Amino acid sequence: MEHSINNFARYLGTEKNLSIHTQRNYLADIRQFQAFALKRGITAVDEIGRDVIGAFMTGLYMKKVKKVTISRKLSSLRSFFRYLMREGRIGFNPAQLVQTPKAEKHLPAYLSVDEVFSLLDQQIVGVPAFPRDRAILETLYSTGMRVGELADLNVGDADLESSLVKVRGKGKKERIVPLGRKAVQALGAYLDERFSARTDREAPLFVNARNGRLTTRSIARVVDAYVKAVGIRKKISPHALRHSFATHMMDAGSDLRSIQELLGHESLSTTQKYTAMSMAKLIEVYDKSHPRARKER
Repeated sequence: MEHSINNFARYLGTEKNLSIHTQRNYLADIRQFQAFALKRGITAVDEIGRDVIGAFMTGLYMKKVKKVTISRKLSSLRSFFRYLMREGRIGFNPAQLVQTPKAEKHLPAYLSVDEVFSLLDQQIVGVPAFPRDRAILETLYSTGMRVGELADLNVGDADLESSLVKVRGKGKKERIVPLGRKAVQALGAYLDERFSARTDREAPLFVNARNGRLTTRSIARVVDAYVKAVGIRKKISPHALRHSFATHMMDAGSDLRSIQELLGHESLSTTQKYTAMSMAKLIEVYDKSHPRARKER
């Protein structure tokens, strides 16, 4: 099994051309399953059947692991065994026979328009990183990009004259996303301070004090710090700004297809959750305003 996992790791990086973050998630899931199988005395991939994977999934349920995480782990295993079938190592995909958990229905966290404005309009004096941090917040909300996509940006990806940014999404798929006026201003101010001449287009756009590329974790800490500073009492991640972007676009009348393109979703069904979010807001307004509302006021 160890040899097969190592080969699969190379396959993810070369043939599938997945991001480092996605590769790491795939392999972490498969390594967890490997540890489970080894405890049962299983060391070869052709010894694994549906019963072994089913027992692994049951253990995850008993540990109260979220269904979305269990689904991701099952998807990783399906990809692994699909690769082994292609390589002729096994004759069938045992993970394909295991049922995917029903997705939990919940609406992603997001900020109201007023909350976003209060977050983005902060003016903090005496903090050297403030121009960078403001550019990070404005870019996340202006584009709706994923935090990993933001971390991967290079200087040459941001075309401030055209108000556009090139984003490398999942599977290294590129898309061009508009930049709002405030984001352009924030990025311009940050770049003017950081560079005397913007010659190195391949340099990372957002860097730490040592000029190293900011990690997704560092960006999450930036967002968390400014959320706390403005007094928003919600647990807000960079992804919540992506949800806020999409929800506010939907509330303003944007069509699903446009939002799908901006977010880089492969499937329209992934984007449709924002319809539910907008409907939830409409229901809340109805319940607060209508004389014969659905709930007592």
